[in-house]
Amino acid sequence: MQEGGPDASERLPVRTKLLYASGDHTVNLSLSALALLYLFFLTEYAGLAPYLAGLVMWIPRVIDAFTDPLMGRISDRTSWRGGRRRPYFLIGAVPFGLSFALLWLTPFDGQAAKFGYHISVYIALSLCTTVLSVPYLALLPEMARGYDERTSLNTFRAAAAVLGTFAAVGMQALAQLFGGGAVGFARVGVIAAVWLVLPWAAVHRVSFERVGPQPDSGEGFFQGMLSLLRHRSYRLLVGCYVTARAAVDLIGAMFLFYFTYWMGRPEDFGPTLFLFLTLVVVSLPVWLRVAQRLDKRVIFVIGAAWWIVAQVPMLLATPSWPRWSIFAVAGFAAIGYAVADLMPWAMLGDTIDEDELESGQRRDGLYTGSFTFIRKLAGGTGVLLSGFALSAAGFVKGQTQTESALWAIRLLTAAVPALLLGAAITFALRYPLSRQRHREIQRQLDARREP
Repeated sequence: MQEGGPDASERLPVRTKLLYASGDHTVNLSLSALALLYLFFLTEYAGLAPYLAGLVMWIPRVIDAFTDPLMGRISDRTSWRGGRRRPYFLIGAVPFGLSFALLWLTPFDGQAAKFGYHISVYIALSLCTTVLSVPYLALLPEMARGYDERTSLNTFRAAAAVLGTFAAVGMQALAQLFGGGAVGFARVGVIAAVWLVLPWAAVHRVSFERVGPQPDSGEGFFQGMLSLLRHRSYRLLVGCYVTARAAVDLIGAMFLFYFTYWMGRPEDFGPTLFLFLTLVVVSLPVWLRVAQRLDKRVIFVIGAAWWIVAQVPMLLATPSWPRWSIFAVAGFAAIGYAVADLMPWAMLGDTIDEDELESGQRRDGLYTGSFTFIRKLAGGTGVLLSGFALSAAGFVKGQTQTESALWAIRLLTAAVPALLLGAAITFALRYPLSRQRHREIQRQLDARREP
């Protein structure tokens, strides 16, 4: 264990949790800006056709199919003096901010040139995000080894991530303040880029590693990936997470379209999302208390079912509904949404422990890299399909939409995410690692580590 790191039985100081969580604040600011604003930015301000904008959102995620797990494998095997994961925080921070700033420029005319520029910068941002986020998240199971302490640290991380989404939503208002349109977004992109870089020095300072570089087991990268796929608990957790994340990112991509073209009240997008995210943050401590009594998979099922119920009025809503009713629906949905990202990440560390018991290897990086790839690919695929669906339904930017286009917006915002959340519940119900089972795994691992 690195000097200065707490014993496995200790709780982490609140200051450590807060500063560590600031890392996911920056990552989620970037991911939320892409999920909530970028498809709209590409079609409305960059002038890309919807299907090309969908490809810009999707292809970089496919590339992550290799880079995220590979980065996890690299960090597992890194043997630098500064650690196997923490040095990457200092390496990746500045390129991460720079590529984010470039994302919001519109320097070219013509569909081919625009497409080439935006997809190239998006790929660069994805690679920089990988260098930061995979080692960052791989540290979480090491820093917090207890069943409930992992949930606690993930709650801090999730709250900071939601604040990152707040900041992403604020980009739209700031863009209007700084000139509006493409110019406004370009200026705000620079400000946000600086904000993305700043916290990583503090994250590096407070984080620590318990485990040194892993010995070479002779298992190749693809063999390691196959080992993950043979791990039943991990397969079920992946199924749970991939469907939930697809629902999250699909709603995020369509929300502004929903308010602009279906409800006819684009000015309500910001206040609704602000209320939604505020209640997510408020509900997280409540879910944390509940999680001290119930298994993590049970918490996930309750939250996902709660959110499904909220999707029904979102589908049925019409422009004649009063503003307060949409605010109420969003507030109700927020309570369930709060667990969609929190619980799968809290469950991942338990799955890694089970793998260590069965395989004798500690592969936090490979597992985390695969999980972050899933996070990006699931969301990117959902956004890609939404772009194609909008094009197929006859969507044309800035015009009164056809009935088929309006139905496409409604279904993609409400009905399809509800179906995805239903699938996530079926996976979660089959997930086998309870609190009692994890306690037994930890007992056996501790006995094995004793000299």
